[in-house]
Amino acid sequence: MLDLTIICVAAFLAGVLNSIAGGGSFLTFPALVFIGVPPIPANATSAVAVFPGYLGGAAGFLTEIQAFDRRALFVLLGLSVLGGVLGAILLLITPSEVFSFIVPWLLLFATLLFAFDKQIRNWTKSDGKANPVGRNAATLAVTTYGGYFNGGLGIVLLALFSGLGFRDINLMNGLKNALSFILSGASVVTFLLAGIVYLKEAAIMMILATIGGYVGARLAKKLPVNVIRSIVIVVGLGMTVVFLARS
Repeated sequence: MLDLTIICVAAFLAGVLNSIAGGGSFLTFPALVFIGVPPIPANATSAVAVFPGYLGGAAGFLTEIQAFDRRALFVLLGLSVLGGVLGAILLLITPSEVFSFIVPWLLLFATLLFAFDKQIRNWTKSDGKANPVGRNAATLAVTTYGGYFNGGLGIVLLALFSGLGFRDINLMNGLKNALSFILSGASVVTFLLAGIVYLKEAAIMMILATIGGYVGARLAKKLPVNVIRSIVIVVGLGMTVVFLARS
């Protein structure tokens, strides 16, 4: 009962956080590890738990996505599928002890990305004149990271879009959610086929995360975003310390 309570609360709060500011995986992944799920299956199960929320986010920017160049969109989505599968396969072949060692550093990396997202996007701004090979390679690298470890994916994608010369924040947010949904879907299918997802836990957490996302959307109109962002950063740093102590 305690384990069930932990993952339900974590998933609900993750849905709230993702709806307001992102960072939900900082809760779902550690919660699964805490109840005894090994790190690699916990990462896979966490990806399944937060996966549906991206679709709703993309739907909110459907007008902007539909107005985007179709050919460029299909290239981005195709690279997302490829990156999601590659990242999932990379996770599957990573030895458990190696993944356990790098988890705190991945959490720290994702937390710092979240904390300095505006500065990172400003730093990566360009006129979008990169050659197609470089653009596609950068997109594939980012989506592969997302398939391997979901933490901080939204910030990395926004930084990528800034580097590719995008300026419309609504379009960037729409593409961020669309690519996250596609690459997460590809990685989730890979994880399911590999049989490493804890299905019962994943199903419960998906339901609670969806409810939390709805609540979060309502709270977003009442709570200062800076307060929520501070909570995400504190949680991320706290989880980093916990996992460093365990390693």
